[in-house]
Amino acid sequence: MSSRQRRWILVFFVLNVVVWIALASAFFWQRQQIQQALADWTGEEDASYQVRALGFRALALFQPPRDTADYAPMPYTDLPPFGVNTFFEQEVEEAKIRAGMQLLRDAGFKFIRQEFPWEDLEPTRKGEFFDSKFNQSTWDKYDRIVALANEYDLEIIARLDHPPAWTRADGNARGNFAPPDNYDDYGDFVSAVVSRYRGKIKFYQLWNEPNIYPEWGEQPVNANDYTRLLKVGYTRAKEADANAVVISAGLAQTLETGPRNVSDLIFLQQMYDAGAKDYFDILAVMNYGLFTGPGDHRADASRTNFSRPILLREIMVKNDDANKPMWAMEIGWNALPPNFENAPYGRVTEQQQGRYATQAYERAQSEWPWMGVMNYWFFKRAYDNERDQPFYYFRLFDPDFTARPAYQDIKAYTPTARWLGKGFHQETNWTLDYNREWSSANWGDGEIGNYKIGQVGDTLQFNFRGNELALALAPNPYYGVVEARIDDRAFQSFDLRATDPNAEHRVVLAKNLLPGEHRVEVRVKQGELWLDGIVVKQSNEWLLAWFIPICLGVVVCALGIWAWRRAPRGA
Repeated sequence: MSSRQRRWILVFFVLNVVVWIALASAFFWQRQQIQQALADWTGEEDASYQVRALGFRALALFQPPRDTADYAPMPYTDLPPFGVNTFFEQEVEEAKIRAGMQLLRDAGFKFIRQEFPWEDLEPTRKGEFFDSKFNQSTWDKYDRIVALANEYDLEIIARLDHPPAWTRADGNARGNFAPPDNYDDYGDFVSAVVSRYRGKIKFYQLWNEPNIYPEWGEQPVNANDYTRLLKVGYTRAKEADANAVVISAGLAQTLETGPRNVSDLIFLQQMYDAGAKDYFDILAVMNYGLFTGPGDHRADASRTNFSRPILLREIMVKNDDANKPMWAMEIGWNALPPNFENAPYGRVTEQQQGRYATQAYERAQSEWPWMGVMNYWFFKRAYDNERDQPFYYFRLFDPDFTARPAYQDIKAYTPTARWLGKGFHQETNWTLDYNREWSSANWGDGEIGNYKIGQVGDTLQFNFRGNELALALAPNPYYGVVEARIDDRAFQSFDLRATDPNAEHRVVLAKNLLPGEHRVEVRVKQGELWLDGIVVKQSNEWLLAWFIPICLGVVVCALGIWAWRRAPRGA
């Protein structure tokens, strides 16, 4: 071995030692940040569990994508996703309701999921909406909630369940939540609520968690029976208000197969088998993280975690229901104090609770275009006599209006969330900024038959996270020219007549972008733009687009070094 070769080996050895020392030092000094990043990416806080979760994510790269129909057009996913569960019916003082609604509006919440308990509105006998104890109409406090919600620009999701004892021949012998003997009584109640609040409330949820005890009473649950109840409630709601949007009961996350608790996956398929498909507009789910964070991507029937809605979405697609959205009626993590021995809902710190909440909204917005509003569980209780119960520690506020960290985290996050993630997005999406004289038109029935018409000079701006962007055009006529630019690039012209009907009349504005958030501006240059939606794709094709040039560069450098090494040297 020549002295020159020995020098090269020594240099190579020293460089390797330096590199490994540098990596070890960086890991040591940044270990907390690295551990935090792994926790965010896997949903696990423990290092050993993080390794397992990373292995799952690596294997998932080589598996076919799940059939969740991410690019199916659907209504009710164009709304701000921030909702919260409230118990304003428990508040006596109007000032406290006002204070609560102001706090929610300040934090960026747009929806409140509010109970309208049947037993509270029609307590003693059919058709009597009167409180004899206080000698007043039982509608009064709910009228106040509806009026105040409208004043504070909060949209209500009205939850209709909890039947009174008179609806069952055996009273409360089967529990306070057991369904009525006559489902038409429930239909009459739904009709009464929807008729009273027509034009004031749009979204109604019919029942809650019928797949678990005790929400269907102290008896075995039954998907066929719930579907019959749903059909009655849906029909009566639509008769009372054709514009009412019916949400199915949120299905609880459980792995059991009966009789008192039945898996939400099994129960949903049983609902479809019983003919539920045509009797709800939005599928409701419960989406608690429980024992792992929102970064836990493991989705299988043996796990109850934040990824479980993916499995329910697959059932929807399998049953030819891909054009219907999903809303989460309850999400959250339990910041249970350490003095509690048992943690039935998992246990996180209050700091983790807030971080997980914002990450949950961000993940759904980025990856699940079929997920609409997600309602945090919960705002606050009116009194503090439930501190001995684990569920109490999901709250955003204490009864005395002391804010918990999760509220501040959500409040800080909502202003940053004006961007589109993967999927087909309606032209009415809340993140889109239209300027000048855009108009609206309709070419079909229902919520997804509308489109926007842009004239010369009209502009559209929005942010998105993905590496491919396209405009979806309404059918006929196809003419006009638009200009678009991504980030700080120059404007590029696109002829709308060049769209391919076989490609669903889409105009691709950008491909193979680097991951991250991008800003786009579209302006009509000639003719008209008939905009039906925005399509954002997230794929790994950008890796190939950048990988080939990088590999070529490495090869060229390697050949250069080889040629330099082979070249004759002077004496």
